[in-house]
Amino acid sequence: MLLPVAIFAGFAAMAGWALMRDDPSSIPSAMTGREAPPVGQTTLPGKVQLTDEMLRQPGVKLVNFWASWCPPCRAEHPALTEFAKEMPVYGIDLKDPEAGAVRFLSEHGDPFRAIATDPRGRTAIDWGVTAPPETFIIDGDGKVLYRFAGPLIEGNLDNIFMPELQKARAAE
Repeated sequence: MLLPVAIFAGFAAMAGWALMRDDPSSIPSAMTGREAPPVGQTTLPGKVQLTDEMLRQPGVKLVNFWASWCPPCRAEHPALTEFAKEMPVYGIDLKDPEAGAVRFLSEHGDPFRAIATDPRGRTAIDWGVTAPPETFIIDGDGKVLYRFAGPLIEGNLDNIFMPELQKARAAE
């Protein structure tokens, strides 16, 4: 007779805990504080190949998982273009037909200093990516400082992502 009450109390406690977190919709990244996983060994035609060594070069940098078929990726593209004026922005093209990715970059501009492709999604799994777009802040040692899931637009960009980027730059 007390079992249904106990089950309900357990669910209520879990829901209360979830609501008290800073951002109840965010999924914490297991990669934060760890070395960035390897990137793919392929790139798009005419583009610079992203390498693991590039992620370990001095300075804060961004790694963005994107795809031409992804509407939120299209929405955040202007923000990535602005970031590329100040810092290295690297792209990992996720499960994208090569022709579509090349066309997207030629039409909208290419903010990426180097690109890796991930045609089967294995690199995304290693990085803990759930769906594009996702952007990682990487330090000068190649360590993941922060993961942002979703498009870098409006409130997300100003209220959530920028404070983390400013923290990373200050610690540099």
